[in-house]
Amino acid sequence: MSDPLIIVGSGMAGLGLARQVRARDARRAITLITADSGADYSKPLLSTGFAKGMLPERLAMRSPIDVADALQMTMRTHTRVDAIDPQTQTLAIGVERLPYGELVLATGAAPSAPFTVADEVRDRVFTINDLDDYRLFHAALSRHGGAARVAIVGAGLVGCEFADDLLAGGHRVALVAPEAAPLARLLPPALGRVLGGAMHDAGIDMRLGRTVASLQRDGETVVLTLDDGDTLPADLVLIATGLTPRTELADAAGLETSTAGIQTDRYLATSAPRIHALGDCACVAGLNAMYVQPLQASAKALAATLTGTPTPVAYGAWPVVVKTPLCPVVALPPRQSPARWRIEGEGSDLSALAEDENGYLQGFALTGACVRRKVELARAAPPLLP
Repeated sequence: MSDPLIIVGSGMAGLGLARQVRARDARRAITLITADSGADYSKPLLSTGFAKGMLPERLAMRSPIDVADALQMTMRTHTRVDAIDPQTQTLAIGVERLPYGELVLATGAAPSAPFTVADEVRDRVFTINDLDDYRLFHAALSRHGGAARVAIVGAGLVGCEFADDLLAGGHRVALVAPEAAPLARLLPPALGRVLGGAMHDAGIDMRLGRTVASLQRDGETVVLTLDDGDTLPADLVLIATGLTPRTELADAAGLETSTAGIQTDRYLATSAPRIHALGDCACVAGLNAMYVQPLQASAKALAATLTGTPTPVAYGAWPVVVKTPLCPVVALPPRQSPARWRIEGEGSDLSALAEDENGYLQGFALTGACVRRKVELARAAPPLLP
C-alpha cells in the first residue's frame, strides 16, 4: 500500500484532490484535516445565495461524514495543525505527532482587512471566505429582517459579487473602495465605469475613491467615517478587500514562501521533500491564480503525480466570469501590463483587448452583451501557464 497521504484543508482544493486521488487509487490511505466544519459545498455559490434566499444548510451538498464515507478516508474537522516537521515527516496537533508519507497543504487564503476592527463593533463586522463565515453572516442578516443596511468595503471581485447579490436579496447596500471604478485589477477604467454605473443605477450607494477612517458603534448602528469626513450608517459591515495566502505553517517549517504564497514547481512540489501545496495558498511557477479552473487543473495534475504518474500542471486561457447580473462581466487579465487596451463597442456593451507592442492579444475584458465573445477571444489568447 502507498504511503499515507495527509491533506490539510477541506476547501475546493483539498476535497478536489482527495476525489482525484481516490479515483486513481482505491486503496490509498487518505486523511484530511480541516479547521472548519468540513462540509462539502461550492465556494462560488457563497456570493449568489442571498438573492436566492438560500439557507446555509442548502449550500452544503454533503456532510463531512458523508464525504468521508464516500471517499473512504479519515476526516478530522475543527482540528488545527500546529506545526510541520519536514525532518521527521510529522505534524504536531497539540501533543499528538501524526506521521505522513506525503503531505499536501491546501490551506487557502485568508481575508485581509485594511484597518483594525475594535471590539465594540466586532459583532457587526464580517468577512465571507467559507461556509462557516456565510452561516454567521446569514444569521446576522436574519436578525435585521429583510432590508438590512450593509456597507461593503472593497470593490474587487468578492465585493462586487456580494453587493449585487445582497441588493437582489432586498438589502440596502453601500460600496466603499479607494479605486475610481470597480474591479480595477480585472478591468480597464472604461469598463469598470460601466459596471459602477450599472450598480449605481440599480440603487447601490457607490462611495468610490474613499477609504474607511474609522468604525464606531452608535446604539445598534455601525457608523463608518470615511477619509473625506463623510459618514455612512450601517447595520452590518462586510470586508472584502482581498485575500492573503495562508503560509504560516509553511513559513514555520522553513518552506520557501513569498507574499504570493507557498512556492512550488509545476508539479506542485514545495522546497521540502514530500510536501506539496495546492490552491489559493500556492504560488505555482511564479503564478498564484485564485480561480476555480486553475485549482481544478492543479488538483488533477497533483493526483496523477501522487499516484505514480508525475504530471506538470498547465493553465489554459481561462476567463473569469464575474457574478454581477446587473452588468455581466468576463475578464482574462493579462499576466503583464499590456502596451495598450483597445476598446470596442458602445454603451454598456464593451470589449477591451489587451495587446502587446506588436498587436498580439494578451488578455481581454468584456461587459454587457459582449461577454458572448469570451470563447472566441479565449481561443486567441495565450495560456496562463503553458
